[in-house]
Amino acid sequence: MNALITGGAGFIGSHLSELLLNQNWHVQVLDDLSTGSKSNIEHLTENPNFQFAVDTVLNEMVMDRLISECDVIYHLAAAVGVELIVKKPVHTIRTNVEGTDCVLKAARRYHKTVVIASTSEVYGKSTSIPFKEEDDTVSGPTTKHRWAYACSKAIDEFAAFAMAKETGQPVYIVRLFNTVGVRQSGQYGMVIPRFIKKALANEPIPVYGDGNQSRCFGNVRDVVGALANLVMCKEAQGQVMNLGTDEEITINDLAQKVINVLRSSSSIVHIPYSQAYEEGFEDMLRRVPSLAKAKKLINYEPTIGLEETILEVGDYIRNNMD
Repeated sequence: MNALITGGAGFIGSHLSELLLNQNWHVQVLDDLSTGSKSNIEHLTENPNFQFAVDTVLNEMVMDRLISECDVIYHLAAAVGVELIVKKPVHTIRTNVEGTDCVLKAARRYHKTVVIASTSEVYGKSTSIPFKEEDDTVSGPTTKHRWAYACSKAIDEFAAFAMAKETGQPVYIVRLFNTVGVRQSGQYGMVIPRFIKKALANEPIPVYGDGNQSRCFGNVRDVVGALANLVMCKEAQGQVMNLGTDEEITINDLAQKVINVLRSSSSIVHIPYSQAYEEGFEDMLRRVPSLAKAKKLINYEPTIGLEETILEVGDYIRNNMD
């Protein structure tokens, strides 16, 4: 099998590339390195089944050629991280909506299988816990940049399903919940690498808001294993699937767990959302997936716990502090 991974030099993309190569796939990565890094895939470059191109998914000529040569497109390229989304809303919308449109047009031309990486953010302000794939979505006001990401990814989903309906195109949608592991950067607001860097330096750990908001942090190795299995399941074609873990923890408890696991002397400090992001920033209190569909269709079961993930990321950051 030949895979094209857009955003393949990013955190999740690099792990997916690694896994598929280990399964004897040929992997072509496209990344503009705006949030990804060549260092994430450096260890893969000597593999004869791996190729890497620096370019954007908005380059229709390049996308046409790459998609014509692959069997499956894993479309992971997107604007990610709350800080980036709040600071660059135009970039967020353009990258997510126009980038996906470019991928879908080329995929339609050559009738290729597409896996679209969507997000738990699509559920918005929903309070129906756990989130099920067929639940209603509840978006915030258009005046709040925070919701531009959720809406842009929802449009990606609509566009993919519309194409599938009209053409019979093989399309899979995955809504990724908080995914963590080695090589993830805290640069754009990713909470676990930020907390761990502070803990390793015994510096105060900043928690935004009151810290009572809760999330579920799944290990990237579990998630990419599911992505690889997904395209082998015909029953999952044309459907949305949650991926992550349903092990819920508040951000206050997460900060304390990082301190305890890494035996840090850090304290916890609370930072108002208005100071961390922007005035009037809105957050979701809970974000918990139902994994029933993933278990039913691809026998998905998270296997790596949060403590193990913290130790893995701690070792990685410690060894790459420079």
